[in-house]
Amino acid sequence: MSEEINSIQHIVQILKAKAILPQPETVIRKLLTDSRTVIDPEGSLFFAVKAQRDGHEFISNAYESGIRNFVISDSGYMQKYMDANFLQVNDVLQALQELATYKRKANDLKVIGITGSNGKTIVKEWLYQLLASDYNIIRSPKSFNSQIGVPLSVWQIEPEHTLGIFEAGISTKGEMEALAAIITPTIGVLTNIGEAHAEGFENKTEKLTEKLKLFKDVELFVYAPEYVTELNATDLPGKTKFSWSTTQPADLHVSFIEPIEGKNYIRATYQDREIECLIPFSDKASVENGIICWATLLAMGYTPEEADLRLEKLTQVSMRLELINGIENCSIIDDSYSADISSLAIALDFLNLQNQHPKKTLILSDIYETGKNNEVLYTEISALLEQKNLNRLIGIGPNISAFANLFKIESSFYESTQAFIEQLPGIHFANETILVKGARRFEFGRISKLLTQKIHDTVLEINLNALASNLQFYRSKLKSGVKVMAMVKAFSYGSGSFEIANLLQYQKVDYLAVAYADEGIALRKAGITLPIMVMSPEPSAFEAMVKHKLEPEIYNTSILKSFLNFLPEFEVDFPIHLKLDTGMHRLGFEKTDLPELMDVLKSTTKLKVISIFTHLVASDSAQHDGFTRHQLDEFSSLYTTITNLINYYPLKHALNTSGITRWPDAQLDMVRIGIGLYGFDSALDHNAGLQTVAILKTTVTQVKVLKPGETVGYSRKGVLPNGGKIATVKIGYADGYNRNFGNGVGKMLINGKLVPTIGSICMDMCMLDITGLNVKTGDEVIVFNHQQTIVDLAGQINTIPYEILTNISQRVKRVYFYE
Repeated sequence: MSEEINSIQHIVQILKAKAILPQPETVIRKLLTDSRTVIDPEGSLFFAVKAQRDGHEFISNAYESGIRNFVISDSGYMQKYMDANFLQVNDVLQALQELATYKRKANDLKVIGITGSNGKTIVKEWLYQLLASDYNIIRSPKSFNSQIGVPLSVWQIEPEHTLGIFEAGISTKGEMEALAAIITPTIGVLTNIGEAHAEGFENKTEKLTEKLKLFKDVELFVYAPEYVTELNATDLPGKTKFSWSTTQPADLHVSFIEPIEGKNYIRATYQDREIECLIPFSDKASVENGIICWATLLAMGYTPEEADLRLEKLTQVSMRLELINGIENCSIIDDSYSADISSLAIALDFLNLQNQHPKKTLILSDIYETGKNNEVLYTEISALLEQKNLNRLIGIGPNISAFANLFKIESSFYESTQAFIEQLPGIHFANETILVKGARRFEFGRISKLLTQKIHDTVLEINLNALASNLQFYRSKLKSGVKVMAMVKAFSYGSGSFEIANLLQYQKVDYLAVAYADEGIALRKAGITLPIMVMSPEPSAFEAMVKHKLEPEIYNTSILKSFLNFLPEFEVDFPIHLKLDTGMHRLGFEKTDLPELMDVLKSTTKLKVISIFTHLVASDSAQHDGFTRHQLDEFSSLYTTITNLINYYPLKHALNTSGITRWPDAQLDMVRIGIGLYGFDSALDHNAGLQTVAILKTTVTQVKVLKPGETVGYSRKGVLPNGGKIATVKIGYADGYNRNFGNGVGKMLINGKLVPTIGSICMDMCMLDITGLNVKTGDEVIVFNHQQTIVDLAGQINTIPYEILTNISQRVKRVYFYE
């Protein structure tokens, strides 16, 4: 790509933008839409996209990060920063897409486009593994397949690339045309068409038709007939078509699949002869994705023998960063499956999201197949580490070690993974966050295991992306200017402490709320700087609250006077929050309490009321809408009375999770999001629009075959009259699995099948009736996930989702995933 095409002046012409260019010689190397993910500030162009949040609101953050090039639609920003280049367009997202489209047309290379409902990212990554020896490949980072992700991916094409592999995902009609223009694939691969992301389409036919628009002009189209039954064969795209199927005649007709020691042997008919391959995975989804890759290789002209050799070498793809507790009070981020510049930048951003330790360390292997010579590559990596404020680098591999002089931060280097492991006892790790990032051949999983605390086999997995998505879901319902208070009390509803708060701080919520001061203190010690409201301030904690700048909820005159008397005479405007009781009758000032409250507030300058709020009793229930309206009216009246006397206007807030959904006219100045962040809202039908955040899983300890009449567990409560088979699993009431789940009330998922408990729930384990199923020791057991939800478990024992989630014991290890 010539420098002219990347020049800011040429970009102005491409976008037909109105421009102010105090730095007209700037060359753009990076495009970005997130002010928090800056890699190369001098060479970056920030697009202020109006999506779930208006990108113009973050121009100041981007400027502070060193960005001096902006594409905007609001002209008011043109004169705000006199040393910055501004390009004004009508639609910023459209401009981003147009620029990427121009870049794609300027580069003549073969491109594989991938779409479908499931499997897009895995197929993309596996095709990369399979084809990397023959091509210099540019591919979508992680799962960048959206209206924003696709242009950011395609912009990275350079002249040295000979193959692009890009995935495209859409959620509603009319979105694919723009992505098709950007990607312009020459080869199209259709993956599984299932129910995922179906909400934006009238039916499956419309969904399929929209997705196939990506392949309108492809030379080659790879597909399974089972996924296109709604269309006629003449309506399918592609000058050449290549089909695969396990159920009907096709170019690749799979006739036999046999599991062999964790792998799958597959036999098929191709060009009138029998061929075979070995897929090194056992689960159904991986087998299907492997067959799609097999079909793609054959369609591209590879021989069956060569395809078999390559497929057998496929390795596991992890698209998620894993955050877990490590040795010596460290936090470990495990990203040990891949290493390239794009994914390294993403992982470093996640590392910087962690504030619980002041020191940040990267363990990095050699990076291969970038198309750059090593000196250029490691110079770029050195600049990236400096930009991301990394404290320490441990480089592993001969290539990175050869360029040790390029790295100006604290660093050490080792020729191999084994050499590092041998020296590990003498390397000091303590109170730091460690990112482990390595190419597959370096087997960095060995390093992660040595740095990670031993994990109890019962694990609560927390999907941080899903939590962020749920936050954006509620933000999309808010009027402009309405603030967000996120409830992180009770160990963030059982999901974690600083791990959740760090993400919420990164997502720029306005307030956090905890139940007790010690929760807030823990967050402060973990580097959380957001304002924090303490809902149950105790006099014994006042000193610590003041020291750590925690803001008390004041709900009666007694606690108000106690806190006021504690504060030193010189204190001025210490922030407090007033709670009003409008019908919950739990905590809060009532109308009769206001005269005394006003007398105290008017008599002091030590305090400043930051917010005034109330708690709705039944915001999720249409049956009680009349009472909810009464509460809101009462709150408005009390707020007016207070503000008339104090002569200023604190933030007012009343809505909780379900209130946001059902009472849009009562958003006021701020809303409080609680369990909705974790995917549950009783005001939504089946939690529509929310993602499952937590998965509780365990493993099978032992399998037993019982004779007719034998019993299971304490007091012989579990009876198998006809005999059968049971599995003992590693979860009990000490882990938070309630004893009421015993004797068939509770159910768990093993190999996709729901099986009931049998006998009583024990302290550390329980038993499941697996009669008729092929289950073995070590098999994974799902207690709850998206299929069997927390709502389902709550219904089984007649409780609420809150109790299920918050009761999960602290001894159950939390593992956090971030894509």
